[in-house]
Amino acid sequence: MTTFSALPLSSALQRKLAAAQFSNLTPIQERAIPPALEGRDVIGTAQTGTGKTLAFLIPLIETLQQEPARHTVALVLLPTRELAIQVHEQYEQLRTNGMHKAALVIGGVAENAQIQSLRAGSQLVIATPGRLQDFMDRRLANLQNVKLLVLDEADRMLDMGFLPAIRRILSALPGQRQTLCFSATLEQSVAGLVNEYLRDPVRVALGSVLKPAESVELKAYELRPGEKLDVLRQLLYAEKGQTLIFTRTKRGAERLAKELVRDGFAAAMIHGDRSQSQRNGALNGFQEGRYQVLVATDIASRGLHVDDVAHVINYDVPKMAEDFIHRVGRTGRAGLLGRASTLAAGAEVLELRQIERTLRLKIERLQTEMATDAPPRRMIQNTLASRTLTALPGEVFV
Repeated sequence: MTTFSALPLSSALQRKLAAAQFSNLTPIQERAIPPALEGRDVIGTAQTGTGKTLAFLIPLIETLQQEPARHTVALVLLPTRELAIQVHEQYEQLRTNGMHKAALVIGGVAENAQIQSLRAGSQLVIATPGRLQDFMDRRLANLQNVKLLVLDEADRMLDMGFLPAIRRILSALPGQRQTLCFSATLEQSVAGLVNEYLRDPVRVALGSVLKPAESVELKAYELRPGEKLDVLRQLLYAEKGQTLIFTRTKRGAERLAKELVRDGFAAAMIHGDRSQSQRNGALNGFQEGRYQVLVATDIASRGLHVDDVAHVINYDVPKMAEDFIHRVGRTGRAGLLGRASTLAAGAEVLELRQIERTLRLKIERLQTEMATDAPPRRMIQNTLASRTLTALPGEVFV
């Protein structure tokens, strides 16, 4: 079974999938959807960009089509507002006639519309744990009729400290329910959650979740601290597609985005201190191609689903090997090839080598050479780049 048309789905959903041009199943979809349609609990792990969202939305929509009641039947919990919004948009694209709109329950935006959606009896609630727990504590959300629970990016939710909120939410759900849990990794904390809340789950594990997808080409530059910005500019001038740049800190993202705008790049930024409208504007502009560059902190490493990111650049080396996996997983998605470059300066060189050892990766090193006739920084976008980047033949690091 390799196509959506081969799945035992309603004709209405099949028409929606065809209209959205979904034809071939990804491996995670092929293995997770059939047991989910049978009502089994599922724990699925796979690399980012492999189609986990449809793997739970399709059985969820099939369930909702059979439950026309005006109360909450299904709940999807996600770690970030951006991911919740994108799942909501995907659901609305596939929602069939007669199905209710989903209630989107997230922080950072006005709550009135969210409360109205809950009171109207939405069949599906798509939520981040913090805001949903707040609504539950205020008796604004009734989850006693939930038959299907989805935990998406479970490892990220636990990393962000949502375990108490998740426990509070799950304690309010019926014991007899179906649970679908999807995660990029199955760390000990996630395994504990699975053992406690899932019943005899079908285990779907595809590929190594501790290595980047083979569709991503990895490169690294070992630099002096003052060289990073010039090398970044060179990479951006050479890239015709869209680029996602990661920094470690919110302040660093602010500074870098403003610097790139001054240099003439169409750049936006997204981090935890930005308002929801600012984050939406930056993400939508990047998705629509109005921004060539999006500068982000790790809030975006798992929360952004953009299929055509050509290049991911780690301007700062991530602190954790898992963060490296999720950052570079933003490119090379949906069957496309992608590139990921890491700029390491000073102590970051040792941190990058530790990531390589942890992940057992070989990342090709590239070298920078100053051009003797480099133009002034403010003129650089109108001239040849001030650097040339050349590979050191055969140089890799294990």
